Amino acid sequence: MKSEPSALRDFTVDRRVWLLSGVAIGIGVCATALAVLLLRCIAFFTNLFYYHRFSTTGVSPAGSPLGYWMVIVPVVGGLLVGLMARFGSDKIRGHGIPEAIEAILLHRAKVDPKIAILKPISAAIAIGSGGPFGAEGPIIMTGGAVGSLVAQWMRVTDAERTTLLVAGAAAGMSATFATPVAAILLAVELLLFEWRPRSLVPVAFASATAGILRVYWLGAGPLFQMPAITGTHRIVFAVGALLLGGVLGLASAGLSRMMYAFEDMFEHLHVHWMWWPALGGIGIGVGGLFFPRGLGVGYDNIAQLLRGQATIGLIAGLLVAKSLMWAFSLGSGTSGGVLAPLLMIGGAVGALAAHLAHATTEAQAFWALIGMGSMLAGSLGVPLTAILFSLEVTHCLPALLPLTMACIASYLVTALLMPRSILTEKLSRRGYHLTREYGVDPLELVIVRELMTLLTIPGTKAALPPFYTYADGTARGAAEMMATEGLATLPVVDRKSQQICGTISLSDLLRGRTRSVERESERLRLFGYAPPERDQP
Repeated sequence: MKSEPSALRDFTVDRRVWLLSGVAIGIGVCATALAVLLLRCIAFFTNLFYYHRFSTTGVSPAGSPLGYWMVIVPVVGGLLVGLMARFGSDKIRGHGIPEAIEAILLHRAKVDPKIAILKPISAAIAIGSGGPFGAEGPIIMTGGAVGSLVAQWMRVTDAERTTLLVAGAAAGMSATFATPVAAILLAVELLLFEWRPRSLVPVAFASATAGILRVYWLGAGPLFQMPAITGTHRIVFAVGALLLGGVLGLASAGLSRMMYAFEDMFEHLHVHWMWWPALGGIGIGVGGLFFPRGLGVGYDNIAQLLRGQATIGLIAGLLVAKSLMWAFSLGSGTSGGVLAPLLMIGGAVGALAAHLAHATTEAQAFWALIGMGSMLAGSLGVPLTAILFSLEVTHCLPALLPLTMACIASYLVTALLMPRSILTEKLSRRGYHLTREYGVDPLELVIVRELMTLLTIPGTKAALPPFYTYADGTARGAAEMMATEGLATLPVVDRKSQQICGTISLSDLLRGRTRSVERESERLRLFGYAPPERDQP
């Protein structure tokens, strides 16, 4: 006789996903507007600090006529950021992404409304006064704050509030770099801590909305133009990308340790942390005297690297001056992002390798792209995001295969060398542990009938207990019911006959977890091996 089908589904999603998706689209609009506003504010403060004029036209601090007075500008900016953090909210300090992760994991996705205002202003001041940071981290945090504030006005669960926070964060990144797909992947790899339709769909709608609106407000992608590249399918490109990815993995680990070493140095100063960004500004100002192009966001540097036109002087300046300026100032606790500086430094490593090999202009651009993606994959621990991000900001599809090999190689090296990424290390220093390995709960793969204890006398059909599980249900579902209701044992009901056929206890569930341990630890030679037969109830 054919058995009755199980009520289990591949995905846990309900109609509320439509409500969340509609709200996420609105959040995407708001996050895009804020991203545009922040970019305009950065340009405004750059013009104000370095050219003493009121303008929102994008300029580089490197062309400022201030001369030696340029040393003072980052100090003033750091002092303003320190005051805002001291008397406003200390949550504005740092990259932006670790703060978003902390809000999700530790504060039920709740963000203080002050963050939505103070974070972009402090970032605009820090970057506009010469800070060698990217705008993406503050934009991600600001977009996430908007999503969280909207969710706090609604009657939603913690999981739904997290979805809307991440939707705003993804939209902010999509609007900044014109990378809607990479923003979705970043949300999955770094913020959502799950891959489910209930969260992925709203986040995707928000990111796509930002990607569409960006075309009208900031222009269409790609963000960086590259020369035409051919022949990347050859073995030499694959081997070279693999080796360069390994080198960038080592560089990623080194940059992370250097930045946190500077942070430790500031921690040991007998000065209130409010003054640290101003002290970090001294390092920015002095570095800017020797290498003016190290000031500010530096998208023009990335563009020159990806055109294959980077000189040895620019490469050396990025590898030495920019790296030190960025690590020293970010270690001081000021407000700024890490993506743009990491892209710049990684691209400089790739361009240096091309110069040493006397490569052509097209090849130099190609290896700069490989370096950028590898640095992103290793330092942030997001290889899939790094691959798609690199392709979306350049539209250089021929680089896909070698880029994949390089990013995975860099990710492997840093995963072996570093216990945490440059983002999650900050959470660890605050006393929290974050695992980045996503997998299906082992109890989700075990059916209740495989673990339950059979009844010697079948139960009756009538008068079922208030709490029970079905024999064809998952052990995880049984565990959640037992945890919710505070039960140590749960009756098991046959779905077809509606009779109690057994019980499942906490010790039975532990046997289900044991299977996962055996799968990870037991090594067997499978030829000639016959698995033991399992008793079926």
